[in-house]
Amino acid sequence: MRTSIHRHFDPRTALFLAPWGLTLLVFWLYPLGYALYLSFTKYYTLRNEAVFVGFGNYAHILSNAFFWQALQNTALFALGTIPFTTALALALAVILHSMPRFQGLFRAAFFVPSVTSLIVLALVFSTLYASDGYLTAICRLLNVPFPVRGWLQDTTTALPSIMAMDVLIASGYYMMLFLSALQTIPSDLYEVADLAGASPWQRFWRITLPMLRPTLLFVVVINTIRSFQVFIEIYVMTRGGPLGSTSTLMYSVYINAFEKSDMMGYACALAYIAFGIILVFSLAQMWLLRADKAPGE
Repeated sequence: MRTSIHRHFDPRTALFLAPWGLTLLVFWLYPLGYALYLSFTKYYTLRNEAVFVGFGNYAHILSNAFFWQALQNTALFALGTIPFTTALALALAVILHSMPRFQGLFRAAFFVPSVTSLIVLALVFSTLYASDGYLTAICRLLNVPFPVRGWLQDTTTALPSIMAMDVLIASGYYMMLFLSALQTIPSDLYEVADLAGASPWQRFWRITLPMLRPTLLFVVVINTIRSFQVFIEIYVMTRGGPLGSTSTLMYSVYINAFEKSDMMGYACALAYIAFGIILVFSLAQMWLLRADKAPGE
């Protein structure tokens, strides 16, 4: 005997969902769709006029040397921050997890920079990296070579300086994720490892790290998306200089969209290319996350 369950639509459900649906439509779907349309046009902002150019903007981007420089800088930023941020966050989480006495104090101290305004932190580090800043003064005392014009005014040190700042301020947030995951690992596993005579290093590689694998992959995915969207640090600290050595994809989108009157379509095309790159990396990492799950899950 077959039975069927009929679910009747309740108008009150639509009423409750209406604010969320309207917000999604007005502030997310419509801008995405309109930006996609503009990416196929040459849009003149001052005249509010759009001329259809097809894939002209995309072809212009792929043949533009500044795009490839921005893409290279963005890739270097991601590759130079993600491993160090993840390693530092994991190390801090493991250390704090083993010292519960002062865990609350140090947890707050490491987490505060990640919730502080990024503009404020960028201004603080700009002063730190100045030619007469504290970092230069320390290098003078230790007789260590340093850029005379300042760390942010040298093409070889500008991007690494911003990367170092990003690692320091972002590691606290990811540390909290790792610390929460560490607290969910059953203590019985470590007791059995102690009875088997496992060393602390063996306990970390055989128990801690495998149990943290889902959190580790989540951190890598979120950090990758964040790294490819880096903008505020660049805008506040260097404006893409010197000589374009710190220009990134999102900074290029901003410059073409809001500082040039006839490049909005080009900026929208550039934003969609950046979106595609981020999507590919995110899906690949999420596939790895799924690949580690047991069959049938």
